[in-house]
Amino acid sequence: MSENLDKSHINEAGKSKSNESEKGLGGAVECSDEALQKKVKSDSSNPQRVQRPHSSPPRFVAVEELLETAKGVTNMALAHEIVVNRDFRIKPVELPEGSLEKKVKDIVHKAFWDCLSCQLSEDPPTYDHAIKLVGEIKETLLSFLLPGHTRLRNQITEVLDLDLIKQEAENGALDISKLAEFIIGMMGTLCAPVRDEEVKKLKDIKEIVPLFRAIFSVLDLMKVDMANFAITSIRPHLMQQSVEYERKKFQELLEKQPNSLDFVTQWLEEASDDLMAQKYKHALPAGGEAAGSGDAPMLSPVAVQNYAYLKLLKWDHLHRPFPETVLMDHSRFQELQLQLEQLTILGAVLLVTFSMAAPAISSQASSAEKLKMIVKILLTDMHLPSFHLEDALTTIGEKVCLEVSSCLALCGSSPFSTDKETALKGQILAVASPDDPIRRIMESRILTFLETYLASGHQKPLPSVPGGLGPVQKELEEVAVKFIRLVNYNKMVFCPYYDAILRKWHSFGFSRKTQRRSWVGLESAGTSVMLIRGGEQYL
Repeated sequence: MSENLDKSHINEAGKSKSNESEKGLGGAVECSDEALQKKVKSDSSNPQRVQRPHSSPPRFVAVEELLETAKGVTNMALAHEIVVNRDFRIKPVELPEGSLEKKVKDIVHKAFWDCLSCQLSEDPPTYDHAIKLVGEIKETLLSFLLPGHTRLRNQITEVLDLDLIKQEAENGALDISKLAEFIIGMMGTLCAPVRDEEVKKLKDIKEIVPLFRAIFSVLDLMKVDMANFAITSIRPHLMQQSVEYERKKFQELLEKQPNSLDFVTQWLEEASDDLMAQKYKHALPAGGEAAGSGDAPMLSPVAVQNYAYLKLLKWDHLHRPFPETVLMDHSRFQELQLQLEQLTILGAVLLVTFSMAAPAISSQASSAEKLKMIVKILLTDMHLPSFHLEDALTTIGEKVCLEVSSCLALCGSSPFSTDKETALKGQILAVASPDDPIRRIMESRILTFLETYLASGHQKPLPSVPGGLGPVQKELEEVAVKFIRLVNYNKMVFCPYYDAILRKWHSFGFSRKTQRRSWVGLESAGTSVMLIRGGEQYL
């Protein structure tokens, strides 16, 4: 599996050079017929590929239509982020120091508070601005209340009665300090526990203007807390609606930009071809002669989609645009890819170490775990551009040899000879090469584990971990759960599009020998599409 993905990965990079400048959804929208014609020409020499129809030509759109489309994409991305990212939180806006926007904001705010200070310093004081601020505070406090908070609602409405406050101001009987005390008390009642300290500090401010300024600052934080609470509360309900919502929004985008599935089509076609070539190779008899048409391998759409998702874990992000339907999860797939690369290196180093250090190390759980933590720490910055794997593995080799020697001494085993240390350091350093046999074995077994989990239907417990991956089993299972969650949700939203693309590709492509037997037909039931092969249904 790993070797096939590596080969297809190299082929994909070569086929996509014409698309280097196109990134994300914007690249999909701007894709021209010229780029597609180049791809068709490059594919014509391949007997496994058949030319497919060109995408619809680009059309001119009005600015209003473009803005409306952008808004729809933004809303779809926001809904997707809320549902998929369980740690999604709204954060207070913090403008960069020295930015023009921050300078303008500071000037305007200073002018406002200076004006309020001047009004309150007059004799008699003028309370016009202060009353407006009380009105804003009243509306903000009321917005925090739930429908059942009748008593608090009545209390706020009664104490912060603007008409009564205006009459008191006109008659010189207004006590701003008393109103501020009530507001602070109500804020303490309604705020989240994390804001208790900020609310408590308000009581120590005696001057009116700094107090009002601090009150609004804390209220802004409480608004963010309330928004995050609302997101947490509606997430279960959003899960039920988000699939249809995202599909509807994407369909609207597709109607305005018909070429918005070009990269998805290419992605699925390549997965189909690669998987067909792989299965056809395994189906060849021992003599190497091609089997008859009756023995041709068959593909299920589920297998093609699963293989396509695995290809995303070997994606060339610098030279290939990401498929449009998984673009909103681009950063998440990149993160998973980096985590799997780190696990591959970690697993290879541990496998080499345990093999050369005999059972004395691997049989002791504490020593093995300590060794794993040392390697993990030194590989922490693998995602940084400044990280050099060879240098890190050289350091890892030194640390591992020291730890192994120490452990062998404690166990009373034979000490680690100089030749063995040199050999171990050399094998650890060799892991830096993508072609290192041990690294390729670990990568292949990791992908096999993920493939097995995808094919299991995700209803059973996690499949058993292949041999050699035991030391990294916990980390691998965590990554697998994240990967499967992304795949499942993406399938629920975009499976009808995938099925339609595969059916179309079936009618134009695959080998002529296998075209008749690959799929028997396709049935559509409501919003779900089921492909049927040999009487079996594939969701």
